[in-house]
Formats: sequence, structure tokens, C-alpha cells
Amino acid sequence: MIKRLLIAIVLLVIVVGGIVGFNMFRDNAIDQFFADMPVAPTTVSTVEVEPATWTPGIQAIGTVGASRGVDLSVEIAGVVEEINFEANEKVEKGDLLVQLDDTQQAADLAAQRAQAALDEQSLTRAQELQKRGVGSETSVEQAQASASASAAQVDKLEAVLEQKRLVAPFGGTLGIPRIDVGQYIAPGTVVATLQNLDVLRADFSVPEQSLDQVEIGQPVRFGVTENDMPFTGKITGIEPKVDPSTRLVLIRAEISNPDGKLAPGQFVQVRVVLPQEDDVIAIPQTAVVVSLYGDYVYVVRPAEDASGEAADGLVARQVFVKTGRRSDGRVEITEGVNTGDLVVTAGQNRLNNGSPVVVDNTVQPQLTAEQAPAQ
Repeated sequence: MIKRLLIAIVLLVIVVGGIVGFNMFRDNAIDQFFADMPVAPTTVSTVEVEPATWTPGIQAIGTVGASRGVDLSVEIAGVVEEINFEANEKVEKGDLLVQLDDTQQAADLAAQRAQAALDEQSLTRAQELQKRGVGSETSVEQAQASASASAAQVDKLEAVLEQKRLVAPFGGTLGIPRIDVGQYIAPGTVVATLQNLDVLRADFSVPEQSLDQVEIGQPVRFGVTENDMPFTGKITGIEPKVDPSTRLVLIRAEISNPDGKLAPGQFVQVRVVLPQEDDVIAIPQTAVVVSLYGDYVYVVRPAEDASGEAADGLVARQVFVKTGRRSDGRVEITEGVNTGDLVVTAGQNRLNNGSPVVVDNTVQPQLTAEQAPAQ
């Protein structure tokens, strides 16, 4: 019985040892296979680092308003007789927009004009009698006073009659009519809004630290997004004090809006254009990788063997950098890369330090017109 147990134990040890040995042999063979297998190079796109022209700017968010815009209203009560405009219609200065019923005022004016003509005749008659020596100075003075009073009353009634007409105070685009024909409206009733959309203005704020960098007439760019700023303008006003609660300075700029794509009340991205700087090292923002240990880029360099001698192919080396200002899709590099380095701009997510690479620059990350580097 004991002999059989010993034989079983020996057989079990042989079987277990064989399985363990086979697994160790297999794992070693697999490791040796992959160790000898060449690593497939990763395809990346690169850009050569070279000094470029840098156009710095101050970024802000602003609100668009019309350079001239008012809510039109009437000065006197009355019934609307005519509405001579439609929504979004362009008008010129002096165009008649709304006519109120002026029948009574017109009749009063006609009667007063007749009275003024009669008083003028009486004055002429009194002056003739005085010249003949049969009229007194007092009669002439009374006639003169009556004629002057009648003329003044005519002017007053003409002004009242004019108040029954609402005309455009300047050229622009009208909004939606807020009244109807036959409606009785009181003084101050808003008829429509009138906005000059050809030239707009934008109000925005910059930090107090940037106050010495802005000045009247400085160029400014505007857009709905930070990467698309097709509208141009210039600074027309700078608030002479800093807001003590926000430490910001209010700036006003004028915007050219010939196509009417911007509307009053709209939010816009603002970029105050500062003077150009030469020989600045800047690379696309897509080349910089942000990590907990710092910002870094991958630089493509010739491969080296174990002894440090040159080998075939290229590898990507991780280089930590110090970044500076950002503008137009590029970031300034103050330390880490040098002129002539090939920096990887796409494909970094598949790289490690020392990974073999193949450069293919037929496809590059897309840049908008505003992001394209200056030549």
C-alpha cells in the first residue's frame, strides 16, 4: 500500500514538473520571439522649428452695439394714418416713416395763415397812413405787434403739424413695426428700432496690466469664435479709469460690417493686435503635450545603436519645453527646442521616448486662415 502511494506521488511530481517546465519554456520562447522582432515604426508628421514673425495680441470678449441706434417714438398723441416702412427696410435720413392724422392741425394752420396775411395787410396800411401824416405811431406799433404774433402762431402750428410726421433721424435699418394703421398712440410710444448696421461698435474690457499696450487707433479683430475673426476695426475710446471692483479697463472699438453679418447685442471674440515681433520660436499648439510633469514635445532625431553610433532610421525623443504666449494656433517656446529641430505635430499619442518613426508630411493638422503662420 505504501509502495503504491509512493509511486503515485512520484508520478504526480513528474507530471506537475513537466507542466511547469513546459510553461516556462513556452514563455521564454515567446519573450525571445518578440525581443527579436523589429518594432514597426510609427508614421508622424513634423514641422521644422525656425524663427518666425510673431503678432501678439490681447484676447477679450465684447458686446456689439450699433454706432447709431435708437428706438423711434412719436412726440404727440394721435391716430396712425400711414406706415411707410417694412421690417428690415433700409431708409435714408429724412424719410417719412409714420404719418399721424393731422386734419385738425392742418385746418388750424390754414386759419392762422389767413389771419397772419390779414395782420400783414393791416400793418402795411398803417405804415402808409403814417407816411401820409394821417396815422399815428401807436397804430403802426399795434399793427406790427399783431403781425408778429400771427407769424409766431403760424410757426407754432407748423411745428405741431410736423410732430404728426415721424421721419428717420439718420440712415439705417428699421426693425419690426410695433404699431398698426388706425391705432391711437400716446407720446413716447415706440414705433420701431432704427440701427445703423454698416458701422458697429464693440465694448470690451482688458486687464489693467495691459492698459499701457492699447491706444486710440490700434487695430482690432473680431469674430464669433477665437479661431475665426474676419471682422476688422480700430480702437476709438479708452475709459480713463480702472474699475476698482474688477481691475478691468473698458475699451470701445469701431467695427466695419459691410455685409451685415454682425448684429447689435451679439457677443464676439476680440483680439487687440499688438506690434509684430521677429525671430520668435513658435510651433503649432498640436505639437505640445501637457502632462503632470510638464509640457513636452517629441523631436525626430537619427537613430543610434547601443554603443551610441549612428544607425539606420529615425526615432522620436521626448523633450521638455517651457511655453510662453499663445496666438493664432501657435505657442511660443522659450526653452527646450532649437532652430532646425523637427518637432512632431501629429501622431504623438502612439509614441514613447525612443520610438522609431517614419515622417510623412503630406497630411498636416489643419490651420484656419487666422492660424496660418506669417511669412
